[in-house]
Amino acid sequence: MLFTLASVAIGLSNTATGLIGFRVAQGVAAGILMPQTLAILRATFPREKFSMAVGIWGGVSSIAIAIGPTLAGALESAFSWQSVFFINVPVAAVGLVYGLCFLPRTSFPTPGRFDVRGVIVLAVGLVATVFAIVQAETWGWADVRTLGLLAAGILVIVGFVGLESRIETRGGDALLPLSLFRGTTVGTGGLMIATNFFVLMGATFVLPMFFINLRGATGLEAGLMLLPMSAVSIVSAPAGSVLVARIGTRATAVLSLGLTTLGLLGLLNVSATSSYGITAVTLVVLAMGTGMTITAGAEAIMGSAPVHLAGVAGGFQSTCIQIGGAVGTAVMSAIVTANVHSATTTLGLGEAGLQGLAQGSVPANLDAGAATIAEGAYVSGLHAAFLVAAVVVAAVAVAALVTLRGVRPGRVQRVVRKSVDGGAAHS
Repeated sequence: MLFTLASVAIGLSNTATGLIGFRVAQGVAAGILMPQTLAILRATFPREKFSMAVGIWGGVSSIAIAIGPTLAGALESAFSWQSVFFINVPVAAVGLVYGLCFLPRTSFPTPGRFDVRGVIVLAVGLVATVFAIVQAETWGWADVRTLGLLAAGILVIVGFVGLESRIETRGGDALLPLSLFRGTTVGTGGLMIATNFFVLMGATFVLPMFFINLRGATGLEAGLMLLPMSAVSIVSAPAGSVLVARIGTRATAVLSLGLTTLGLLGLLNVSATSSYGITAVTLVVLAMGTGMTITAGAEAIMGSAPVHLAGVAGGFQSTCIQIGGAVGTAVMSAIVTANVHSATTTLGLGEAGLQGLAQGSVPANLDAGAATIAEGAYVSGLHAAFLVAAVVVAAVAVAALVTLRGVRPGRVQRVVRKSVDGGAAHS
């Protein structure tokens, strides 16, 4: 309800301050909402059906991310930018009615105390770290403000780990119990999810600007150019759940991360004159990899977490999604910007010209030779961003190969063990 009300308020806002303020409220609501989706699956479905449930969840998530630019472009073209937020109302209405009628009520006999200190410390650490990365594009990575804020954020996060360890040792209710990571694949799953959304959000941020500003597409056309990602996402995440059941989480994770790496390397061929057909095929490969990684990562997190910690595990996964998306968007755009600045020093572009070129808009006042240099600077920056992302994904694939257990989630032994864990939690 809060998410829907905030969406309506955004659409009705007529000032930047109001729009940003209500976006904050919308973000708070989304932050509370998302962990509950996975916790509901973990508490509702039997262990042998959990992977398929997560596959469907991942498919819907992938479709939402990939189809967002297409739908937003169509709504903005046909109506206005406000309609992008008003469309949430009928969707939320259906969700509210369905939830009230069909969602089971879950409860625990001994609810714990809310870890207020943990929330505050973690929030400060994450905000400082992510804000430093976001602002690095403006301040510069070597700026004392960037380095100082980044160091402060990391130190606060380290302090958060110490605080949670002390709370758990004393028998208190920690926001993120460190026992969740012992003897489980939760940590590796979180790394996979964060990396996956690093790619998804980063790519869906820079590619529309590339299509619109460099290739001259409209907003709707740019959304349609991303349609291969959304179309393949319908099947890729459920396909990942089938693979998890058949070949195990580790093999599925390595395969999916490998496909994501290949997709990113394929995007090194994009340019102002490259064939869109090749780009579309590359987006299909990328969507197959990211969709299956969502399922494998969620299985590694939620599948290995005890039932009584399902909400905590869901919250951890949602945090990884948000951090991965924010960092991916910031890092990819920062790489493009840095390359534009370094490769166009001889052109004498002003700040406005550099900012526009970093988004793919070649200044109109340049002669043919200078325009070619500017265009090349932007495209090479785009390629550098995709290459860095590919290296990151490949490294995580190696980590998954080394750390994930090669056990199929459907085996009876794991089903029994998780049932015992869940029974112990409620007894």
